[in-house]
Amino acid sequence: MDELEEIRKRKLKELEESLNKSPLPDVPIELTDQDMDKALSDYPKLVIDCWAVWCGPCRMVAPTIEALAKEKAGDIVFGKLDIDNNPQTAMKYAITAVPTMLVFKDGQPAGRVLGALPKQQLEIKIAELLK
Repeated sequence: MDELEEIRKRKLKELEESLNKSPLPDVPIELTDQDMDKALSDYPKLVIDCWAVWCGPCRMVAPTIEALAKEKAGDIVFGKLDIDNNPQTAMKYAITAVPTMLVFKDGQPAGRVLGALPKQQLEIKIAELLK
């Protein structure tokens, strides 16, 4: 096989792989104890909003998370984890207050953001953690 044919086959394979990859979501994904590890491996930049139904500040920050998911689509994936229904993950990451944003880069914890911050402050903190 000549060099041109090898390049053609490699490029065709790369194109097929890129077409088969699903685009990153532009809305917060619902996470559970069962799919947390898969999300960490699937998304290089993942911000998880740890929340609870009874938490007023969590409801206040929810529209901000939705807006950031749209604005950062293709770069950062946002997820939501109900700590009451997913105690294993909450314990694993020592979630003691909500809302807490867990920030992951390449499957590894990069840090956390506590509280219901205004959108601009939340964006800045997330960007600093994902540098």
